Amino acid sequence: MKKEQLAKINEAQAYIQARTNIKPMCGLILGSGLGELADALDDFFYIEYKDIPHFPVSSAPSHKGRLCFGYLSGVPLVLMQGRVHTYEGYTPQDVAFPVYVMKQLGIKNLVLTNAAGGVNKGFKVGDIMVIKDHVNMPGMTGLDPTRGSHNADFGSRFTSLNNCYDAELRQLIKAVAVKIKMPLHEGVYSYLVGPSFETPAEIRFLNLLGVDATGMSTVPEVIAARNAGIKVLALSSITNMAVHNVEDTHITSEEEVWENVVAIVPKLKKLIETLLGRLSHEKG
Repeated sequence: MKKEQLAKINEAQAYIQARTNIKPMCGLILGSGLGELADALDDFFYIEYKDIPHFPVSSAPSHKGRLCFGYLSGVPLVLMQGRVHTYEGYTPQDVAFPVYVMKQLGIKNLVLTNAAGGVNKGFKVGDIMVIKDHVNMPGMTGLDPTRGSHNADFGSRFTSLNNCYDAELRQLIKAVAVKIKMPLHEGVYSYLVGPSFETPAEIRFLNLLGVDATGMSTVPEVIAARNAGIKVLALSSITNMAVHNVEDTHITSEEEVWENVVAIVPKLKKLIETLLGRLSHEKG
């Protein structure tokens, strides 16, 4: 990270802190169609991304592009109501920028959600998967958010991803799911740039790699968070089933994803609210 980038992060932080007294303990990044979780916040306050210095602005459908503050289950939060993606033309470093800003705001934990295609044939639309590991194809070819100049203020030069998705947080969310009687998968997520959906051959390849769900987000933010020492929990909402065979007549569409997100939101909202309640209790 160049000194110029650090200066931009600090400028964004200063702008935000001049407008709210909330000191977030946890950050949330909400994926496609899931932004309405922000409506549940107490003492709700937001800033448009476009008004924050140097902050990337989302152009994806259903992403409102607001940085929200408030309390959920008593936990002070900063919540991204919509994210940015590399498929919008942003670099991985651009996508990581909000995570580093949230780090400067004081978060210790980051919860991410996304809409994903189900690769595992045992999944069905409407399922929720806790991510335990990922396959980062773009990262393997050089699109890593920590690539470039290194600044020790934000972490080590080389980021360990062995326990990328925090084991304690994964155990906690699984216990929460049992408590509220909600089925929950755990599996491997694949990040691809998009915005094209995967071909059947690509899906079969991902299946051979042990991938359970695939999408176009999350991993750059996760890597930045781990580089910054933030604990991570990530949840995939299965909004469509990936097509494995060219003879399959089903055509994956944007409309299908949005339609299925609507049905998943109430479940995801309950899961996250209960999780935060547990986190608040454990911290208290």
